[in-house]
Amino acid sequence: MSKLDVIVIGAGFTGLTAANALADAGLDIVLLEARDRVGGRVESIPLPGGLRVDTGGQFLCEDMPEVMALAKAHGKTFIRPYDLGEIAYQPSIEVEHGDEINRQVYQLRDVIAGIDLADPSIASLTVSEWIDRQNTSADAKSAFLALVTGLWCCPPDEISFVYLASTERRFTNTVTELEFFLAETMHSLADDLAARLGDRLRLNHPVARILHSEHGVEVFCDTDSFRAARVIIAVPPVMTRRLAFEPALPDHLKNALSAWQSGSVIKALVRYARPFWRDRNLSGTVMWSEPQGLYACDVSRSESAPALVVFIGGPLATAWHGRNEDALKGFVLERLVSALGEEARQVLDIHLRDWVDDRWSGGAYSDTIVDVHAADAERVMLSGTASIRFASSELSPSFPGYIEGAIVAGKTAAEAIAGLPSNNHLRMQDY
Repeated sequence: MSKLDVIVIGAGFTGLTAANALADAGLDIVLLEARDRVGGRVESIPLPGGLRVDTGGQFLCEDMPEVMALAKAHGKTFIRPYDLGEIAYQPSIEVEHGDEINRQVYQLRDVIAGIDLADPSIASLTVSEWIDRQNTSADAKSAFLALVTGLWCCPPDEISFVYLASTERRFTNTVTELEFFLAETMHSLADDLAARLGDRLRLNHPVARILHSEHGVEVFCDTDSFRAARVIIAVPPVMTRRLAFEPALPDHLKNALSAWQSGSVIKALVRYARPFWRDRNLSGTVMWSEPQGLYACDVSRSESAPALVVFIGGPLATAWHGRNEDALKGFVLERLVSALGEEARQVLDIHLRDWVDDRWSGGAYSDTIVDVHAADAERVMLSGTASIRFASSELSPSFPGYIEGAIVAGKTAAEAIAGLPSNNHLRMQDY
């Protein structure tokens, strides 16, 4: 068995990016993927009639340079979600009051952006404990917690506040991250990256164990094994700790990996014959402060293909995980009827994707640090070992948890291993 330069484990956007960069640099590599597809937490399905839609990550914006450039390079068609009209707030309140609550929420985010992460007064706090200390309205606190639940897909009373504050300042967009989605699907972009790799990509190759030393690694799958000088583990932290390492990882790395928890989210695509909400000057965006973790927006391809996407995140998704699909569809429908009126009941179809405890990703949208004492978990993981480098969107110096962050993480890992020139001015130590 010949020895490769690098083995990459995980064909999400991080692994695909790293593998392509290393191959382009002339290194001998293989990319191993457990699933029968690439993309990780980005995937798509065909609907009746042949239209393919994203059932995983799909949004991007102009302030995400890597994924924007990649989509343009591959000739993708950008669709701007319909956003004219008013937001529907739930429970129902006057739009002006809802807008004022949103303003207060963004003020809280501004406060977070200015916090000294080394301040001992915030050490060991959860997000819920921090928000309890803030001098703002009860409505704003509730809306902030709902936002956190929806974005991080974990209970705010479990999320490390220092982690959230560190993550917040790595989101540098000045426009909404929901600015665009791709007509061809975001998943098609992952397929484009995979096509460049040819037989260096091995699907249906779940990793059983990793034998490692300072001299190299050997990675064992069900029917194959591969030897290399280095390995990039491009899967989320929770999935990484499920891998069998021989010898066991050092305690500082095991402790860093144990700090993470996968997010819980269920995505529902709800299709209609016409975009009836626009008749009432509604944008299709629904923001729920109760129950926390619900959010909806318009993802119509055109007026002739109207649709809403509903995200169910955090404890609410966990509660619905594994339950009867018809009951869950009924729950989604009743929430939309309450927000948008009786016409919301007249659906063409509803398509669900339950990402809770997913076999190969652990959950979605990303993993989150829930150990309030693990302030250095990311830095420890990025240090890796002599032969192992950890890379995932969660560890990205920009847009962690997003596709943009996954691409940056993949490039950063490839740069470190291959000695490639870096065009990424952000580094974790800046945070």
